[in-house]
Amino acid sequence: MKQNDLLIEIGTEELPPVALKGLRDAFATSIEKQLRDAALTFASAERFASPRRLAVLLHSLDQQAPSQTLEAWGPPAKVAFDKEGNPTRAAEAFAQKNGLDIGELKNHIANDGKQDKLFVKNEQAGAQTTAIIFDVIEKALAALPIPKRMRWGASRAEFVRPVHWVTAVYGSETLTGEALSLTAGNTTRGHRFHANTELTLASAADYETLLLNEGKVVANFEKRRDMVREQVIAEGKKLGGQAVISDDLLDEVTALVEWPVALAGSFEERFLKVPAEALISSMKEHQKYFHVVDADGALMPHFITVSNIESLDPAQVIAGNEKVIRPRLSDAAFFFETDCKTSLFDRREKLKSIVFQEKLGTVFDKTERIAALSKVLAEKIGADVTLAERAALLCKSDLVTDMVYEFADMQGIAGLYYANNDGEPADVAKAMDEQYLPRFAGDSLPTTQTGSVIALADRLDTITGIFGIGQPPSGSKDPFALRRACLGVLRIILEQNLELDLRELIAQAAKQHSAVKADDELINTVLAYMIERLRAVYDEQGIAAEVFMAVTAKNLSVPLDIDRRIKAVNSFTTLPEAEALAAANKRVSNILAKAEGFTTKAVDDKLLQEDAEKTLAVSLKNASDTFQPLIEKGDYTAALKSLASLREPVDNFFDNVMVNADDATLKNNRLSLLNQLRELFLQVADISLLVRGKN
Repeated sequence: MKQNDLLIEIGTEELPPVALKGLRDAFATSIEKQLRDAALTFASAERFASPRRLAVLLHSLDQQAPSQTLEAWGPPAKVAFDKEGNPTRAAEAFAQKNGLDIGELKNHIANDGKQDKLFVKNEQAGAQTTAIIFDVIEKALAALPIPKRMRWGASRAEFVRPVHWVTAVYGSETLTGEALSLTAGNTTRGHRFHANTELTLASAADYETLLLNEGKVVANFEKRRDMVREQVIAEGKKLGGQAVISDDLLDEVTALVEWPVALAGSFEERFLKVPAEALISSMKEHQKYFHVVDADGALMPHFITVSNIESLDPAQVIAGNEKVIRPRLSDAAFFFETDCKTSLFDRREKLKSIVFQEKLGTVFDKTERIAALSKVLAEKIGADVTLAERAALLCKSDLVTDMVYEFADMQGIAGLYYANNDGEPADVAKAMDEQYLPRFAGDSLPTTQTGSVIALADRLDTITGIFGIGQPPSGSKDPFALRRACLGVLRIILEQNLELDLRELIAQAAKQHSAVKADDELINTVLAYMIERLRAVYDEQGIAAEVFMAVTAKNLSVPLDIDRRIKAVNSFTTLPEAEALAAANKRVSNILAKAEGFTTKAVDDKLLQEDAEKTLAVSLKNASDTFQPLIEKGDYTAALKSLASLREPVDNFFDNVMVNADDATLKNNRLSLLNQLRELFLQVADISLLVRGKN
C-alpha cells in the first residue's frame, strides 16, 4: 500500500492564546480519529500551533484503505420466491438494495447453516485519502471547542478568527478541495514581520523546516515553549536573580509569539514598597511579564518580556515595555497608599451594601456569623478566642479596598498587608490571607490557629447556609464551590489533628442563620454530604470503597475518628483472617436480620451445650478483655488485630453448631452469642460490608 506524509494547515488571524493548545489538540485528535475510523493508517502524527496557524503532519499515511469484503443476507428463499418461483417484493427490495439483477437472484442463494437465504458478497474499495480528506477537515473544524464563532467579509464560513489560507499537501501533491470556503493550496506564510510572504511547500515533510529557516516561525508549540523557558531563565541569571516561571504564563506567552526573543526590563525601586503580589499580578496578568526574585525570594525591580520579533534595536523595545508597565505599577502604588489611610475595621460598614446571597444577607452579616462560630471553634481547639473573633470581624473588609477591586486575586493578601498596617496582632493579620487556604487541591494549609479557625468557620457558614436555603450542588453545578469548601474543612481537620465533631459544628453554624431552619434534617443532610466528600480522599490513597463504607455505616461525625477507623480497617483487610471474619460477620448479620422476635440478652453459659459454642463464648470474653482497653485508647488498628484470633472458634461454631435450634431458649442464647460477636466488631466498623459483591 502506497504511503505519503500529509500536511494540513489552517492559517488565521491571531488565535486566542489561552485556547491555542486546546484548539490544536482537538483539531489533530479529530483528524486522526476520522482517518483511523476510515481504516487509513499512519505511522505517527505531529501537531503544530502558533498564533496564526493550526497544523497536523501525518507521517506515512495510507493512500487508500484496504478493500473490504461485505456480506449481506436477505430473506429466506421460501419468502423470496412464491410457489411459481417468481421473486416476491422482499426479493425485489433485496435486489434493489444490493444492486442485483432480479433475474439473477436465484444465483444468489446460500445456506446460512439453518436454511437457504438470499446472499450477496461484494468487494468494496477502501477509502482514498485524497477523496475524503476535505470532509475530514471540515468535520474537525466544526467540532472544535469554540464558544462563539465569527464570520468575516462576505464569507459564510464561521471560525474563531478570520481564516486566510488552507494548506493541504500529500507527499509532494497539492490536494484539490475547499475548507472554510477557501481553496486549499501548497503555500503557507512566514512570520508577520520577519518573513511576511508566501512559502511554497515542495513536500509535506518540509513544513517545519521551511517555516523555521525561511519563515522565521517555530511552528512546534513545545519546542517554542522550551525556547521561551530557556531564554527567560538566561535573562534572569544575567540580572543576578531568578526568573519565576509559572506553567500557565509560560503557555500563554508561547501562544503569543512565533519567534520568541526574551528581553529584560526594569522599573523604579520605589514600587517595591507596594505588596509584591500586586506588582506580580500587574506584570503577569496585564503585560504577560515574568518577574524576577533574588536569592532570598524577594522581588527585584526587573521583569522579563518575550517579544515576537528580533529587533535591530532591542533597547527601544525594552524602553517601550518599561513605559507601558510604569502606569500599571503607579496605579498599584496609588491604590495601596490610599487604602492604607482607612483601617479594615472602619471599612466594615461598607460590607453592608454587598449581598453575599439574597436569602443569607450581606457580607457584613456573614462576618458576624463567622465571628460567632469562630468563638466556638477557638474554644474547642484551644485557640485564642479574642484573636479569632477579631479576625472574623475583619476577614472580608479588604473586599471593599481599591486594591482588591483592581486586582481581584489580591483578596486576602491585601487584607494581610492592611491588617499589618493597622497594627493588628500578627495572627489576625495572617488570618486575613489564611482564611482562603487551601485554595485548591494540594495547596498549603493555614499555619496559625486563628487562620484555621476562620478558614473553618467561613466554609461551614457557607455550606450550611446554602444547604439551608435548599440550593445544594447538583450535577456539575456548584456555584458556591461547596465541594471544594467541604474538602478544605476536612483537610484542615485531618491534617492538623483537630478533634472536632462536624455534627456539632454544623448545628452551631445553622443556628447563626436567621433564614435557615436548624433542625436534624438539615444537620444530617449537610453531615452526610461532607462525609461523602471523604470518599475521594481515600480513593486517592488506594483504600477500597468497601473499607470506607464499613466505617461510614456507623454514621460517625468526627473526621479524625473516622480517619483512624478507616486506616485500622484497611490494615485489618491485609490479615489472613480478615476475609473469613468479614464473611462470618455478614452471615451473622443475615441470621440476626431474619430472626423474628429476637431480643438480645446476656449469654447464659448454662445453656451452652456444644463444645464449639462454649469455646466461642470463652474466646469472645478473652478477646473483649484485650479489645476494650484498646478501643478506649482509640487504637483501632490494634483492637481489630486482636480480634483476628476469633477466626478459628467462629469457623468451628458455624461448622458444628445449629443456630436455629428447635428449642427457642437455646436458639435465642446462640443468637445472643452471635450478636455479641457482631457488636464487638461494630465498635470499630461494620466489617460485614467488606464482603464484595454481596448485600
